[in-house]
Amino acid sequence: MNRRQVLSASGSLAALALAGCAGTGDGGNWIALFDGKGLEQFNAIGKGSWRVTSGILEADDGGPGFLVTRQSFRDFRIRAEFYAEAKTNSGIFIRAQDANKITAGNSYEVNIWDTRPDPTYGTGAIVDFAKVSQPYPQAGGRWNTLDITARGTRLIVVFNGQTTVDINDGKYASGPIALQSGGGLIRFRRVLIQPL
Repeated sequence: MNRRQVLSASGSLAALALAGCAGTGDGGNWIALFDGKGLEQFNAIGKGSWRVTSGILEADDGGPGFLVTRQSFRDFRIRAEFYAEAKTNSGIFIRAQDANKITAGNSYEVNIWDTRPDPTYGTGAIVDFAKVSQPYPQAGGRWNTLDITARGTRLIVVFNGQTTVDINDGKYASGPIALQSGGGLIRFRRVLIQPL
């Protein structure tokens, strides 16, 4: 991202902040990427059957598909509240390098997938970068929180209050954020971002 793009993203974030800040009580202004209403902050790609029902963003077996932010982000913190079934394959992809083709090979995939064949990269892991340890985190059948911090090369994932990832990796410096519908029911009731 060049200087002009960074300044443009900063200006857009300021406009978003004025349009709809969400305080979380921890000393910073948070911007709602999804606030229970519309999907104006995202572009849909793939076959995900995304819809907003009674303030909940959800998708089911129509995938694979993604909701990709219209903006790129460098240093930030994301807080997402989500509901998944045990077999749901989903995740939050950060610093994606291609907004039209989201993969674990061109972004950091913070996984939501309890029954992944290799559970070390299951729920709470960053696929191919940071494994989780036994007992493996489980998200199925309830509402959960993911708190993801990306500041420079440091990446931290906190799942339901437990730190599951704390690594340094500089492969991807900035890019859009994407919500995945990879199979099974996934719901988000709040997705917030705090620029750092």
